[in-house]
Amino acid sequence: MIEAHQINYKHKNFHILDAVDVSVEYGEFLAIVGPNGAGKSSLLSILANEIKENTDQQILFKNKKIKDWKIIDLSHHKAKFSQHHSNDIPLLVKDVVMMGRYPYFDNEAKNEDYEAVNFVMIETDILHLQNRDYNSLSGGEKQRVHLSRVLAQLQNDVAHKLIFLDEPLNNLDIKHQYKTLQLIKNFTAKANSAIVVLHDLNLAAQFADKILLMKAGKVVASGKPNDVFTPEKISETYSFPCQICENPINKNPMIIFGT
Repeated sequence: MIEAHQINYKHKNFHILDAVDVSVEYGEFLAIVGPNGAGKSSLLSILANEIKENTDQQILFKNKKIKDWKIIDLSHHKAKFSQHHSNDIPLLVKDVVMMGRYPYFDNEAKNEDYEAVNFVMIETDILHLQNRDYNSLSGGEKQRVHLSRVLAQLQNDVAHKLIFLDEPLNNLDIKHQYKTLQLIKNFTAKANSAIVVLHDLNLAAQFADKILLMKAGKVVASGKPNDVFTPEKISETYSFPCQICENPINKNPMIIFGT
């Protein structure tokens, strides 16, 4: 699906990423985790083809250099959810979600665009908000609106799509955190792929197929949750003691911080 080798990135002579390798297969859910300043969001933006300057990179998307893709074609194959959104959008919720369909029409939305918007609003539990003013929503509701917008962009017949999500759980309550991750899991179950920046290690362990653990712009470990989430690796990466036990539901690791 996507491969990146030896990604280096610096800004104003500060090295943000140092020789990072990433590989995601079809149908795979990769969680990028690590402490603040690890370079997680920068890595996600480079993989999504949003940062091109001051980088040394070789990224292949579907066996083709990502820089060689036409923008309009790429928008049908991949989409990105960013952690920062404008707090002032003078539109109804359904119109914000429709922004995800802009790559599919010039002046007027078609029936399939309205159907796509309606479908994702049901999936993200915001259909009842569709006629609300976006600016009147809570932070968590706005988060789900933008998730809907990104999902609407990928409602098409393209095979093997890729979604990037940068901290999609911000401001969400427990129910919607789990619902969001389950939506992503359902997406990857259809041979699509997802690369997600998360802070909650236990949720990453529960939902992700593969973990990329980062610190100070470098990869500490990469692999399955059981291989990456060890007391030694987590304690060293976060500079804080932890214990690992087994999740009684799915046998995945559970991280307990503290002594």
